[in-house]
Amino acid sequence: PYYTRADIEMDASPIKGREFIYIDDIIDVFFLQIQGSGLVQLDSGEQVHVGYADQNGQTYNSIGRLLIERGELTLATASMQGIKNWARNNPTKLKDLLNSNPSYVFFRELPAGLPGPLGALGVPILAERTVAIDAKFVPLGAPVFLSTTEPNSAKPLKRLMMAQDTGGAIKGGVRADFFWGSGFDAGAKAGAMKQSGKIWVLLPKNFVFK
Repeated sequence: PYYTRADIEMDASPIKGREFIYIDDIIDVFFLQIQGSGLVQLDSGEQVHVGYADQNGQTYNSIGRLLIERGELTLATASMQGIKNWARNNPTKLKDLLNSNPSYVFFRELPAGLPGPLGALGVPILAERTVAIDAKFVPLGAPVFLSTTEPNSAKPLKRLMMAQDTGGAIKGGVRADFFWGSGFDAGAKAGAMKQSGKIWVLLPKNFVFK
């Protein structure tokens, strides 16, 4: 494995000088790393599209789970919004919390004008039609039928999706991350999404997944 998050974030970082953009909120950077891509708006108003480049090979540890274990959040409040609220209220504890997750994602600048973020297949992913999966269990590019509910709701959410992306926090054959799209509303839905559900991977008969 490469340097840990703590190594990379320290003042005398071993990779200092390789930055290509600065973001003014460390917790936003953290969630950008979880999501794998995003739009960064500069002071000039220009938007820069950044996407996943690589990961440091360290194990991903959930800071939400750690906050629950410490009794600082409950299962109901350990959403993205809940963790961000905790971060605003506990700035002196934030760095140690983030460093408890040694995993670190690196980014690259993507071409302007893409219709969406690039997924693990190298093609733009589609809002509300893409799920990220563990490629050890679900083939990338496979159609997946999803049956769940909308965030914080009993409203059914049933639709055909495509397995077009992966993520360090997605482990096992029964975990999938729903891509809501870009923007504030999509981010709010994504941050609250922790529903139970069922997925069916649609494959040809006699297909052998290796």
